[in-house]
Amino acid sequence: MTGIEKMKEEKENSKGFIPSHGGYKNLITYQKSEIIYDGTIYFTKRFFQKYDRTIDQMVQAARSGKQNIVEASMASGTSKEMEIKLTNVARASLEELKIDYQDFLRTNKLSIWDRTHKLSVRFSEINRTPNATYQTYIKAIENSEPEICANSMICLINIVSYLLAQQIKSLELAFMNEGGLRERMTKARIDIRNKK
Repeated sequence: MTGIEKMKEEKENSKGFIPSHGGYKNLITYQKSEIIYDGTIYFTKRFFQKYDRTIDQMVQAARSGKQNIVEASMASGTSKEMEIKLTNVARASLEELKIDYQDFLRTNKLSIWDRTHKLSVRFSEINRTPNATYQTYIKAIENSEPEICANSMICLINIVSYLLAQQIKSLELAFMNEGGLRERMTKARIDIRNKK
């Protein structure tokens, strides 16, 4: 075996059975959930009294949405089951947050937009901006009209919730096709044995 062949074999063996993981900052779901979190901080400071318990509940739901995407991404290397579970927790937290925004609109006798509402359609157009940041949505999130602020946050939550649902389906398919850690461990062990 030449030196080059030996180096190639060592490189193959060093890959191991734990796939690369943790790239959550590249996920659109994470990027947009961070915007939701920042927008929720702004919204609750602006529209609720200082000691209103709703502030903590909304901020915690927004944080949970964001943080569970991070945890799912980090867990993905060793547990597809945990990745799926945490991704679903993120989605559930954001759905809870959406209800809080809808409650705000309903109790203040403000309209809840449907998908066909002209401003909802406009928000969808803005959402197509590549590499969107908080600044991309700032005119909507920090609008002078509370109805626009709350509905814009709902639009953003709907988008992330849809993307997370797609992510969960993709993770389920990957698990069915590739298995989990135990299967990868067994395959890696068999591959090593066959090479000897």
